[in-house]
Amino acid sequence: MAAAASSLGRSGALEITRRLAAICGPPFSRLAGPADEVAGRPARWVAVPGGPHAAAEVLRLAAKHDLTVVPRGAGTKIDWGATPVQVDILLDTGRLAGIGHDPVDSLVTDVGAGTPLRAVQATLERTGQRLAMDAPSPGATLGGVLAAGEAGPLRHRHGSPCDQLLGVRYLAADGELISVGGGAPGLDLARLLCGSQGALGVLVSASLRVQPVPASRLWVSRPVWTPLEVHDLIRTILAARLEPSAIELDLPGGTPRPRTPYPPGHPSATARERHPSMSGRAGAPSRAGSLVVLLEGGPADVTERAERLVGLLHGEATIAHSAPTWWRRYPFAPGDTALRLEVPIGDLHAAVYALRDAAGAPVPVRGSAGLGVVHAALPGALPADRVASILAAVRGVLLARQGRCVVVSAPAAVRQAVDLWGELAGLAQLRAAKRHLDPEHRLAPGRLPGGL
Repeated sequence: MAAAASSLGRSGALEITRRLAAICGPPFSRLAGPADEVAGRPARWVAVPGGPHAAAEVLRLAAKHDLTVVPRGAGTKIDWGATPVQVDILLDTGRLAGIGHDPVDSLVTDVGAGTPLRAVQATLERTGQRLAMDAPSPGATLGGVLAAGEAGPLRHRHGSPCDQLLGVRYLAADGELISVGGGAPGLDLARLLCGSQGALGVLVSASLRVQPVPASRLWVSRPVWTPLEVHDLIRTILAARLEPSAIELDLPGGTPRPRTPYPPGHPSATARERHPSMSGRAGAPSRAGSLVVLLEGGPADVTERAERLVGLLHGEATIAHSAPTWWRRYPFAPGDTALRLEVPIGDLHAAVYALRDAAGAPVPVRGSAGLGVVHAALPGALPADRVASILAAVRGVLLARQGRCVVVSAPAAVRQAVDLWGELAGLAQLRAAKRHLDPEHRLAPGRLPGGL
């Protein structure tokens, strides 16, 4: 494939440029620039088709000339995952946008893949509705959220965006436009596009569940110091059956042992010092973390549930009418090695302790503790071999607990040196889907596990 693309020659490259301009319009096709990269791999052309049929033509052109295609939404997660083997055409979905005009009382909306998620929410809010999606990436498109398998705090009660799919339209690698929905068997196959980073198909639009905007929202926050303390609190919260919309955790990094906010002899200070999670572990964070529960519903009902929860979490818990500043934000920054840990909730504390022990200090951790899905950040300056040893230690602990640790994004040296995925039970299914949807490995080759 790479040889075919490089053998086009000047006249062949000019022909591709001309054909893309004819398909998309001169303002919407161009030679790629320095910013047009996918996980460090530069593209050759950028095409912004004006609709599904134009996008299909781009794919047919790529197939004719044996070129690779990588879809791009807003580019907020373009560096997530593995580096593709080759990027000939970067297919920008920005013009595959729009929101279906359904009746106000409809429970379904159709959204173009290139539509920014915040634009969808703003439109729905005018009629008192919303999508139960709150992906952390600012400016992300619906297609980008689905293609990256991204989800925010609301996944606790409503599932991931992929779980809310009722139908989808997508383009296979040969340009065939496929529509599935209504419980059709094809929807299961289409759902594999979620998290595929564009390597199985190009999302065109999706039909999704819509729900009324909650009349009231309250955040109940409790300071926490250790993963084992979090484990105990989550068990208490879930046992209370308060129907939380989200249970989010923020644990900071740091090295000094925490200073108790209470004077010596205070009952809470004594209880914290005696808590088993405080013993035998050096390098605790320098400030308290937070466990925050979101409650939604009618005003009276939400207030009553929030007060019950404060009572269960004791006097340190507080109620707020707005989310904490870290809500819906990842703990990592550009240039960090970003990890995603998935583990049964009863073993989340073991996973975080394993990460701390392997790293030699507390690591920033944030995410949906009520589901056992959290993100963590390792400094970008850590050498690749050090990151590899940390991953090996953490994955060894998670393997026995039916959990996994994935490298979401990383500096180039780390990405090239480590196994980004670890053990993957569904690799055979993924291979079958790739073989069915993209037998020539033309869509984002190498983005998926196993080099797919």
